[in-house]
Amino acid sequence: MTVSPFDHPLLSALLGDVGAARHFSVEAEIEAMLAFERALAQAEAESGVITQDAASAITAVLASFRPDTALLRSAAAKDGVIVPELVRQLRLAVSEPHGDKVHFGATSQDVVDTGLVLRLKSVVEHLGLLLTETVLRLVSLEERFGGRALAGMTRMQKAIPITVADRIAAWRTPLQRHQERLSEQSRRLLVVQFGGAAGTLEKLGGKGPAVRAALAEKLGLADAPQWHSQRDALADFAGWLSLLTGSLGKFGQDIALMAQGGTDIALSGGGGSSAMPHKQNPVKAEALVALARFNATQLSGMHQALVHEQERSGAAWTLEWLLLPQMVVATAASLRLAAELARQIESLGH
Repeated sequence: MTVSPFDHPLLSALLGDVGAARHFSVEAEIEAMLAFERALAQAEAESGVITQDAASAITAVLASFRPDTALLRSAAAKDGVIVPELVRQLRLAVSEPHGDKVHFGATSQDVVDTGLVLRLKSVVEHLGLLLTETVLRLVSLEERFGGRALAGMTRMQKAIPITVADRIAAWRTPLQRHQERLSEQSRRLLVVQFGGAAGTLEKLGGKGPAVRAALAEKLGLADAPQWHSQRDALADFAGWLSLLTGSLGKFGQDIALMAQGGTDIALSGGGGSSAMPHKQNPVKAEALVALARFNATQLSGMHQALVHEQERSGAAWTLEWLLLPQMVVATAASLRLAAELARQIESLGH
């Protein structure tokens, strides 16, 4: 049973993407959180905040630790996050005399946000590969059909003759700009979050910045000051997701309109109709339009989530959890569908 088409047993075949969705599974989230706790113990031992014996004990337990997810579920209903219960279980597993050194100086948001960034690092790699494939598919179309003629259309009416290459350039060029944007954004997005109770790392004294830098290095992230209540990098990434799906939606809309005319394009593998067997509906093109509009709608919510009160917000934080995973999966699905749609084009232009 599901309330989202992105992981629906049936609809996800069209609107989902397994490669993106797996980074938002329970297993992936817990694995990222435990990676944070492991790296934190090692970074704090190197800086002399905890002993090497304590770090070794924590690392040894984490090698085989599996939390009780039923208790995590109950804790989420009570605490709003699973981290307090996860840390409690981990401290019991490490036991005395080192159990109290687990999670030392950190807060729940450090674990949740850094765990998210660790997963977004894999998401960025996945989306980057899908985006490259889509660009290459469009380049291939241009090589095959670019010299052919099309009727240029302005405001839904015939304008002047153009070439297929002209129209494909309007599909491909924005995607190449999105590749550049993703590379630039990643430097701000893929950073560690470590601030402690109120962002000051008060338990670590003067060693806080050194521990944070070592923690970032161990996790393969960039170092940055705490950003508990500064969510612009996540909103910026959501904006990129919406820009990308918007550009892919333009591609889908153009293909659907060309298919409507019936003379400018030939597609293989169109969708069937239960009432009209002769039809080949441009299903993938339609889905690209729908996903573009979906992400544009969700983006406003991510901008609402910028409003984090004081040093930490529960409400705005929760809103991000509702929105960002679906936007990521919608974007991955759009890229997959666009590449498949480009592959289905058998003829373009005259």
